[in-house]
Parts: sequence; structure tokens; C-alpha cells
Amino acid sequence: MIGRVEDVKALLDIEISNKLHGGRTVVTSWIDTAFDGHLVLSLQMIKDLELDSWGETEAILADGSRITLETFICYLNWFGDQIPLQVIANDGRFPLLGTGLLESRILHIDYRMKTVILE
Repeated sequence: MIGRVEDVKALLDIEISNKLHGGRTVVTSWIDTAFDGHLVLSLQMIKDLELDSWGETEAILADGSRITLETFICYLNWFGDQIPLQVIANDGRFPLLGTGLLESRILHIDYRMKTVILE
């Protein structure tokens, strides 16, 4: 997968769907290596995509505090496979792609050339 660097953010376009064989929506996600989950989307984007609820999960923030977050399910086109993902809802501006999706992959970010390659 080929991405890009904009304003020091490593960005990758991903294709997600609300159904296993549904129409796909391209979402530009910010690679967040401090997030060990899969995907974070804004509640507004979750509503727009009509994602189904998956329940709640507990999260530990950078300051050590624990919070409960609402989760949803989406299907990600990931290297040719449609995989179900737990999506965490937040109020952030950017979708975040976490290290849960980077396992067994090689990530190259070249800030000088403004390129991102995920193998």
C-alpha cells in the first residue's frame, strides 16, 4: 500500500464497508503507532457509514486513566482480504490506524520524500 506524508502525518487511504460484501468507502487514516488497536473513527463518520454497534471496550489513556469507549464493526479491505474490525468511536478530527493492523507488516515512512509504504 502506498500512502503519503502531509503536515508530518503519515497517511494511508483504506477502504471500509459497513457490510462484508457492501460498497466500500475510502477513508484517509493517520497511522498512529502509539495506538495498539485497529481503527478509530469519529462518531459522525460512524453514523455516516451506518456502522453497527459492537458494544464497549475499556481503554487506557496516555496519562494512565481508564475510560469506556463505544465500539462498532466495519469490514476493511486489507491486502485483498475483507476483514472484520472493531472500530472505536471518538471525537477526534482524524481517523487513526493503529498497530493492531501493522503486525506482520513492514512500514516505511520517509518524511523527506513524503512517502509511506506498507508491505
